[in-house]
Amino acid sequence: MSEQMIELRNVTKRYGDLLANDNITLRIRRGELMTLLGPSGCGKTTALRCITGHNIPDEGEVWIDGQNVTEVPTHRRELGMVFQNFALFPHMTVFDNVGFPLMIRREDKAKRQERVMEALRMIRMEKYASHYPRQLSGGQQQRVGLARALVYQPKVLLLDEPLSNLDAKLREEMRFEIRDLIDRLGITAVYVTHDQAEALALSDRVAVMNAGRLEQLGTPDEIYDYPRSRFVADFIGLSDFIVGTISAVHAEKKTAVITANGLDISVPATPEMSPGREALLFIRPNNVDLLPASHAGGTNVFPGVVDKTTYLGDRNDYRIAVGKDLELRVQTDGKVRFKVGDNVQVHLPLPLCRVILE
Repeated sequence: MSEQMIELRNVTKRYGDLLANDNITLRIRRGELMTLLGPSGCGKTTALRCITGHNIPDEGEVWIDGQNVTEVPTHRRELGMVFQNFALFPHMTVFDNVGFPLMIRREDKAKRQERVMEALRMIRMEKYASHYPRQLSGGQQQRVGLARALVYQPKVLLLDEPLSNLDAKLREEMRFEIRDLIDRLGITAVYVTHDQAEALALSDRVAVMNAGRLEQLGTPDEIYDYPRSRFVADFIGLSDFIVGTISAVHAEKKTAVITANGLDISVPATPEMSPGREALLFIRPNNVDLLPASHAGGTNVFPGVVDKTTYLGDRNDYRIAVGKDLELRVQTDGKVRFKVGDNVQVHLPLPLCRVILE
């Protein structure tokens, strides 16, 4: 038995002159929750539709559970699908909505009832079996959509922006419920979203897509902490970017110096670095230390002035003028607060400075 449940092999899909998927190769392991993440129009839903069979690739192949299914129709791929608009039948009860996939497969009535109630128990909705969709909250309707997708025990669960119609608090609650359900079932799942927090919270691995291409594939912490391109660093979370030139490499110290905006910033060195090469330094605003002006200097400690400040409840968000025409965004936990015009010291911790070579 192959370790891979789903494989996209050099998949290319065009819509007229638009290249929606550009030679995508992606392998999804058994029992893994893989998220396809990216902005609108990046190709993530097209890739999902290639998996479901709603799109046939112009080039490449789709494999599921060791079988080439590129030309196999959707209803024969043993997939469960959950959509962003719930897609429940308003004239059917919860029980009948969940049981619909079994009914069209002509499942025995007794067996159908047993499987439907089992699916409803999985999502803690068994007491709502006789309710209609209009009697349910948005979160409850989404649970019913999950139960319907899982009732015939598919090989793979596919979720296309399933939480986008819910309010922020309910989306957060449903993230945990979906993750818990997938873990309990041990099912392979592919999740499509443009929401970075959703992707980081839910996924075993994240495939970041951009302009039809697979930009980076990795675990949530790899994607967040070690993005390989400016697009990924900018799309995932908040970042401060500093464009500069490598002015020195100290191999014995495993550090390098990037000169930018009148500042000499020490960063971790890599074998690809050499003096004179352009580089993009970035650091997360919550990783920058904001210190009083009286603080003693040190490595990567620079004087600055508070330009703007925003109170966000659990943290303060600052814009700090540093060096020559450089503004850094800094987020702190709010224990020490500064006001506009205050002189401060900004510390960029060397181990947390990341460099992308241009």
